[in-house]
Amino acid sequence: MNAVDLSLHPLPEKQKKRIPGDELIWLFLLGDMVCFAMFFALYSYTKSSHNALFVEAQQALNLHTGSINTLLLLASSCFVVIAVKAARLQMANTCRWFLLPAVLCGSGFVAIKLFEYQEKAALGINFLTNDFFLFYYLITGMHFAHVLLGLPLLVYFAVVIREGKLDAKTINNLESSAIFWHMVDLLWIVIFPLIYLVR
Repeated sequence: MNAVDLSLHPLPEKQKKRIPGDELIWLFLLGDMVCFAMFFALYSYTKSSHNALFVEAQQALNLHTGSINTLLLLASSCFVVIAVKAARLQMANTCRWFLLPAVLCGSGFVAIKLFEYQEKAALGINFLTNDFFLFYYLITGMHFAHVLLGLPLLVYFAVVIREGKLDAKTINNLESSAIFWHMVDLLWIVIFPLIYLVR
């Protein structure tokens, strides 16, 4: 029986698993999450010392707008997941069509948050009102800035992605933007109960 020369018929390599997105986005997210975690810890520590003040101040928050914003960000993240999967399958049009509702949901979050801030301003509430609202504006304001940073990224890919142009670099950049957007969603999932619900 003749021996088979494997050098002439190389065995297919197993597809290597990789971390989606660029390595730098993960480093950025790690630093960002640590920063938010510090603010969450400081908020919790201050609340433990002034619990009555914080509970009373929470009554001025609008649970309806906070709940709707939670649903909007969760829906937006789901659309982004589907868009990224479509991009990996070279389904450019499908990717774009799922990025559009992701952008709409994110824009809805922005509109509702601006309404909420305006609602507080009409009541004469600002970051100097008390310690609770100092944290409220600081934490939700930082998160709001992240939403405003993430939305243009989604819009950009919804505009530039075309059939036949989904190369590895484009998909990698889309994954990095999606990872950032999921972090925005994850942060809100912590912020909403921490500031709006926990008494």
